[in-house]
Amino acid sequence: MAIANEKSTNPQSEAKVWGLFKLPFRHTTQSSSSLGAMHSLNSSNNGIPNGDGSNSHPSGSVSSVARSLLPRRRRLRLDPATKLYFPYEPGKQVRSAIRIKNTSKSHVAFKFQTTAPKSCFMRPPGAVLAPGESLIATVFKFVEHPEDNEKPLLEQKSNVKFKIMSLKVKGPMEFVPEMFDEQKDQVAVEQILRVVFLDVERPSAALEKLNRMLSEAEAELEARKKPPEDNGPKIIGEGLVIDEWKERRERYLAQQQVEGVDSA
Repeated sequence: MAIANEKSTNPQSEAKVWGLFKLPFRHTTQSSSSLGAMHSLNSSNNGIPNGDGSNSHPSGSVSSVARSLLPRRRRLRLDPATKLYFPYEPGKQVRSAIRIKNTSKSHVAFKFQTTAPKSCFMRPPGAVLAPGESLIATVFKFVEHPEDNEKPLLEQKSNVKFKIMSLKVKGPMEFVPEMFDEQKDQVAVEQILRVVFLDVERPSAALEKLNRMLSEAEAELEARKKPPEDNGPKIIGEGLVIDEWKERRERYLAQQQVEGVDSA
């Protein structure tokens, strides 16, 4: 009996919110009594002000709860999506590549973190991408020799991981890592990538794709180094116009002199 009294003292707003939230997602048949109670609850709250004088808006609470449960829409598309492939060459610094594309409708900044900052780094370490823009980032890693009693990293999982984070920005701007510290509440973790080593002596589709992406990354880097083309007005064009004007004026003056001599 005490339990029944406790349930009856719950606020009507909570019963309404959770009741409305469950209806769209449950297809089980409810009893007529529960539906009638829900209808009477909705009717009793419509148009009745709260204690502070404002009308109750349970739909806003329902929508906020529903949005919190929906999967977050990603701002970036990664290729590869969950792994970073490195050629296994102990004692050397090897490279991996990942394509990062902005799939949102606004400018997005990204940066990466790693659990092994002393042996890994990315080029570029971060950037601001326009809507639909993409680039291929190169990841460098030093591969250590295994100990005498250890298996090669090729035969075991690596503990090194990379984290790609994103931040929505207002427009085109220069990438500054501090922007992620200043707006921590707006930073989203796009993906955590784990390291996978590839045997360079065994041809595979993953190894071929990695080599192709590394070549594309080098080409993009060289293109970014070139100075931008000047699409403004060219001096040659202006010079030609001035030269033509001078030529017309000289012909006009010469014609005036000839007419003056004839009239004399």
